[in-house]
Amino acid sequence: MGHREDLLEGAKRCLLDKGFLRTTARDIVKESGTNLASIGYHYGSKDALLVQAYVSLIEGVGERFDPGLDGEMTQPPGSLERFREVWAGIIRTVPESRAIWLLSFELMFQDDRLEEVRKLLAEAQKEGRAGLVPLFNGVPEPALDEETIDTEGRLYQTLLNGLMVQWLFDPGTATTAEQLTEGLRRVIRQAARS
Repeated sequence: MGHREDLLEGAKRCLLDKGFLRTTARDIVKESGTNLASIGYHYGSKDALLVQAYVSLIEGVGERFDPGLDGEMTQPPGSLERFREVWAGIIRTVPESRAIWLLSFELMFQDDRLEEVRKLLAEAQKEGRAGLVPLFNGVPEPALDEETIDTEGRLYQTLLNGLMVQWLFDPGTATTAEQLTEGLRRVIRQAARS
């Protein structure tokens, strides 16, 4: 690996160990075996590097959301059964990715203290929405239109964030995939009646 990759991997380890606010450039350099100048050269700033490391961690978790990765995706795209199957896959990742979700919430509650970071993360959220939609509707990400990303993607992202709060706070009472699906089934039935 080169310095760029070493920095990214070191930054990921620092984020998981110390969180965003407590990680210093010196921590990253020590963890990566590189030098301070490499951060600026490859990423522009420590915060930009940490955002990239965070996005990489989230993408890694997101890749494990798809129950089809190990041949389990059996339900047709767009169906309630697929909805349940995807959420069950997402929930299965919670124990192994707990530190990453906690890091997400650390970043959310920083107000304006990390304005550059918030701007970078806002851009990454759109990519996250686009990555969630294909899990549910089966349409490949490059084929998605902006309206689908901006509506369905936002719905799934909002559900994901709320679900993660529940699972981090109290896994014993957190919503299950079955409960989430039954709730949606009832909403659909009520909407069909009106």
